[in-house]
Amino acid sequence: MIDASAAVQLASSAAGFATLQGYELIAPPLLWSEGPSAIHQALARSAIERVHAEAALARFLAAPIMPRRPDELIHRAWTIADALGWAKTYDAEYVALAELAGCPLLTTDLRLARTVSGRIPVLEPPVR
Repeated sequence: MIDASAAVQLASSAAGFATLQGYELIAPPLLWSEGPSAIHQALARSAIERVHAEAALARFLAAPIMPRRPDELIHRAWTIADALGWAKTYDAEYVALAELAGCPLLTTDLRLARTVSGRIPVLEPPVR
């Protein structure tokens, strides 16, 4: 299970997703809105050059990530957001999918990792 923060970091690295070759990566459909948005935001803020943003977007779109939206995903995310006191359910969708799939959450979001580490296993992606 990979979230947008990890996917964008991997897409922005020269190695891309090769560091996770052999792993089955899944994500809720929301990843495909959040990922490109984060890359574009970095470009708009001049944090990266256009050529690097376009390369990151291409790697992101070619990433071997399978979208998953189990029927109970939204309700589980809603419940998690309630339990954690979150106003938005975006991060809760990643947590919910990791719970439903019984797999760790791959994230670079330290706040998210700290908040849910007692609930699900949390990993940081290897970046080279």
